[in-house]
Amino acid sequence: MRILLAAVNAKYIHSNLAVYSLKAAAGSYGGMVELAEYTINHEPDEIFRSIYRRRPELLFLSCYIWNRRVILETAANIRKVLPDAVIWAGGPEVSYDAEQFLLENPQFDGVMCGEGERTFRRLLAYYVDGCGTLAEIPGIAYRVHMDASPEVACSRDEIPGNTCREEACRVRVDAVPGAACRRDEVPGNICRVHVNPPAVPMRSLDELPFFYGAPEYSEAFGNRIIYYESSRGCPFSCSYCLSSIDKSVRFRSLPLVEQELSFFLEARVPQVKFVDRTFNCNHAHAQAIWRYLLEHDNGVTNFHFEIAGDLLNEEELGLLAQMRPGLVQLEIGVQTTNVRALEAIHRKAEFSEIAGRVRRIAKSRNIHQHLDLIAGLPYEDFESFQKSFDDVYRLHPQELQLGFLKVLRGSELHRRAQEYGIVSRSEPPYEVLQTRWITCGELLRLKEIEEMLEVWYNSGQFAYTIAALEPYFPRPFALYEALADYYKETGQEGRAWSRMQRFEFLRAFVRSVVAERSSVAPVLHYFDELLTLDLYLRENAKSRPVWAGDPGAYREQAAAFYRQEEQTRAYLPEYREYTWKQLMRMTHLEYFTSAGVAGMLSAGAQTASEGVWLLFDYGRRDPVTRGAFVQVVDMPL
Repeated sequence: MRILLAAVNAKYIHSNLAVYSLKAAAGSYGGMVELAEYTINHEPDEIFRSIYRRRPELLFLSCYIWNRRVILETAANIRKVLPDAVIWAGGPEVSYDAEQFLLENPQFDGVMCGEGERTFRRLLAYYVDGCGTLAEIPGIAYRVHMDASPEVACSRDEIPGNTCREEACRVRVDAVPGAACRRDEVPGNICRVHVNPPAVPMRSLDELPFFYGAPEYSEAFGNRIIYYESSRGCPFSCSYCLSSIDKSVRFRSLPLVEQELSFFLEARVPQVKFVDRTFNCNHAHAQAIWRYLLEHDNGVTNFHFEIAGDLLNEEELGLLAQMRPGLVQLEIGVQTTNVRALEAIHRKAEFSEIAGRVRRIAKSRNIHQHLDLIAGLPYEDFESFQKSFDDVYRLHPQELQLGFLKVLRGSELHRRAQEYGIVSRSEPPYEVLQTRWITCGELLRLKEIEEMLEVWYNSGQFAYTIAALEPYFPRPFALYEALADYYKETGQEGRAWSRMQRFEFLRAFVRSVVAERSSVAPVLHYFDELLTLDLYLRENAKSRPVWAGDPGAYREQAAAFYRQEEQTRAYLPEYREYTWKQLMRMTHLEYFTSAGVAGMLSAGAQTASEGVWLLFDYGRRDPVTRGAFVQVVDMPL
């Protein structure tokens, strides 16, 4: 039997943990299972052609809010051209209300609900070997159609090769505790949907196979994010999240986790992203893993964790402070600093506790911190959200995500939407449109702020210039409002930008901000040098920006530095095999005259009035900021 597990990911760099885990859990049937991964950037017709060419007899599609539309379209088209194929769906987007999903989407034969590894294997046994009945498989919804007798129901392919009219295929309706059937094309039959009782979650995650070490997967994960889970479930009850439905948390045993982490470390993979919902909800588990990574660091691999910031204890903070820069990055969900909103979504974290720990971590300058906010929560109006934004922004994380409430089916907020006046989009990702506290227009305004935040802050490309602009505004939020307004005033909406064009836009914005101030020329020169600093920190640009001008008299001094460096290797000892001309191409030397720039980076090597030479080394980037390694060069001016 030709069996295909297909997934449509949000980006190429992502991989779908579900389909790989299901294939690995298939046991003796695994050799029959093929995998296919696509992205939402693929044309739907391209996905359809690829699946059709494989001619699956049994097709499983992984469905999420970001790919629902293309999954439904693909399944509908496959059903038309491969009418005898059996098509199943799984994933959070379809499993909460599987019965309704099957009634609305006749192209599917069934839905796998909840934890899928055991269910998938039993389904393969049923379809491949005819073992048991669908009614005996917990955790599924499937289509059943009735023949002329109301007492009899049958699943279309309950026994391979049988038709719905054959006696051996018939199962009494009351013998099916829940399931679902499709196929109303047999005259006299009535289509019904049955949902089986939920499957009992596996007690130990050690039952899950580790599939990354298999030879056939080695190429699949070469340049992609590796997703790994050391636990399932979440102990918290956030009302917007489906993870709150299952409050039991199960852990993979530490010896097994360490063995699997050693595989990633030995393979020197770029990044491993833990999908644990709250990694540090169990202190002993988290500390053991962080200690193992600290002791076995390979100098290359980065590990990403989603944590509760307020739960970090002193031992964990101590471990994090010792990490190699870039070894670990943390994602911390703040969501809001509005106490009433926090109560409504059942989050008990005190922002002061989170802020204190974020600042502690930031002092070590070794960990990338990603903090989250959610707009559209109950009791949060536009002004309140601005305060939440300012509160979190002032912690200066490497990334601040301004997200919007997704009103997920099955979540508490979905059930209480009318009470809170929450209006959301009808189609995925079910994003909030307005609430009792915030209007649609205000949320659209926040969309503009989100775009500005992504470009000018989260990209990390304009860090020094943006930081210098902040004092010109009464609050951080006002800076991004001004950027959004200037963006519209100058007709930039919908424009495709080059990186240099973004710098030119920011330079024009700076001039619009400081134009009415006294002593404008020195201020503008200062900002020009900050823009130059930001540019060369991230890029070895050989075409100089127009505002930087011709280095003129400094050019020969720079060449003299590189000729001397070829002899002494005082600043670039790692490049001993390269000539001075090669060193000049591989790095960048820039002279800054503004006292502010000199004061920020010279560390007292020269007086601010003298200016400073900065050497940008792109072979040694900061693992946290991705900026070039910068040295102050002590040379005559």
